[in-house]
Amino acid sequence: MPVVLALVGATGIGKSRLSLELAKRFDAQIVGVDSRQIYKGFAIGTAQPSAADMESVRHHLVNFVNPECAYSAGDFCRDAKAVINASPEQNFILVGGTGMYLQSLLLGLPQIPKIAPEIREQLQQSAEQDNGVSLYEQAQKADPESMANVERNNVQRIVRILEVFLGTGRKLSEWQKERVGGIGKVPTFWLTRNRENLYARIDARVDQMMRDCWMEEIHELAKCVPLEAPAWQSLGYRELLAANSSADVARVLDDVKRKTRNYAKRQLTWFRWQMECMQVDLETVDNPFEFVCNFLK
Repeated sequence: MPVVLALVGATGIGKSRLSLELAKRFDAQIVGVDSRQIYKGFAIGTAQPSAADMESVRHHLVNFVNPECAYSAGDFCRDAKAVINASPEQNFILVGGTGMYLQSLLLGLPQIPKIAPEIREQLQQSAEQDNGVSLYEQAQKADPESMANVERNNVQRIVRILEVFLGTGRKLSEWQKERVGGIGKVPTFWLTRNRENLYARIDARVDQMMRDCWMEEIHELAKCVPLEAPAWQSLGYRELLAANSSADVARVLDDVKRKTRNYAKRQLTWFRWQMECMQVDLETVDNPFEFVCNFLK
């Protein structure tokens, strides 16, 4: 199998640098497993790999989707398989923090029947009326397992969870236990580190995004990407666009840091319980690169 390994972990944990080292060691290309880094132009705020990193090692499924297009786990599985199957002699490493994407690729997709389109239309109308607040609460009650790692602003995911529940009478989490079409098990390494250190890294990264001209990126995108486009659901984009003063910006950044820390916490919980992974504690493992390489011998 051309997929050598998967490297997963919470946002800001330190996947990028290690993935580059491993890709060079195994003469591999990287397939991104991140539901936010897929969108064209939304680079800084989603921490897409830098131009230098992508020049150093070829990356796939990063910065390639039109911002106005919705993108699902099914789309990811289709595209990832196409990349892998197109080069059977090439090694690949799967890298990212969207556990649902990786799980779907490895284990397969749930066989959910077609749902009447009017159900989705009604849910989307409700979301537009109150910014998805009531839908978030409904989904929490209908399918708390599926909602365990979903942000309030992820309207696309919330609508999907409710759509399945209302359209089939079963929870999405139940359907997900019945899967077909996966590529099979891949050695998966789950990066962890001290929670306090992780949170400090997240805060520092948000500050660095601002130094890297995140605000400029946001205002340039607003000139050409409609605000209802799915890409704008990425944390911080709409909020910073609406900021009218330095005080507003500071408040939004504090909120972005807090929500990102909360998201990272949910990611840690998800990878701990939802996937078969080899844990790599970056605080205690002296050389993570050698640890992974030695494990794969």
